[in-house]
Amino acid sequence: GLGIGDALAPDEYDMLFIGGGQDKEQAPVAQDLYETKGIGLWAAIEDDMPVLAVCGGYQLLAHYYRPAEGPDMKGLGVFDAWTIHKGAHVPRCIGNVVISWNGSTLVGFENHGGRTYLGTAKPLGKVLKGHGNNSEDHAEGAVYRNAYGTYLHGSLLPKNPHFADHLITLALQRKFDRESQVSEAVTLTGEMMNGSTPSEMVEPASMLLAPVDDTLEWMAHAAMLERLGLYNEAAAALALHVHGSA
Repeated sequence: GLGIGDALAPDEYDMLFIGGGQDKEQAPVAQDLYETKGIGLWAAIEDDMPVLAVCGGYQLLAHYYRPAEGPDMKGLGVFDAWTIHKGAHVPRCIGNVVISWNGSTLVGFENHGGRTYLGTAKPLGKVLKGHGNNSEDHAEGAVYRNAYGTYLHGSLLPKNPHFADHLITLALQRKFDRESQVSEAVTLTGEMMNGSTPSEMVEPASMLLAPVDDTLEWMAHAAMLERLGLYNEAAAALALHVHGSA
């Protein structure tokens, strides 16, 4: 992992995760992210690297985080959004949360005092149960290119294997399809330099991994939906798992 003071070299990574922390710990991280890692992180995101930013990490990829006490923490502005902590007199957003996503659902646990408001940013999903970004507009998270910000933690990826697969697929496509295109360009250039007719274009490589048994993960996903009274969504999730495993 990268610590404070470490520069980010995008070419060394295929995917990035940015976590969160308490406000007093977030201030030096925000400064380092903006001053040291910002250029590399922006370059990686614009180059379609998958990035998952959770809770505090999500807040710092927006324009700013305004804590209950102290100065604003400047963010990178990847997401057109901002976060305001309204103080201890306002209850925190705590509890299990379910959102709609890509024709399915994502489940998780949220625990945040800050309320995030989106400008033009696209939300990750719509809140079905829980608070989401701010308890007001039913939006949860934000998306820009292949960067995803969210308040869903509490085993986000193990309880949402389809979302984990999505991130892995994005990383594989970015890495291996690009290598295929570079190899293809070299081959075509060589053929044209030799005066021959370029061969038929080759489709970009699709890198497939052997499927894993994620039955337990889908059962955990469905159990959370049932616990929150979303029985139809639970049945649909299990059906999606069975269909995807066929």
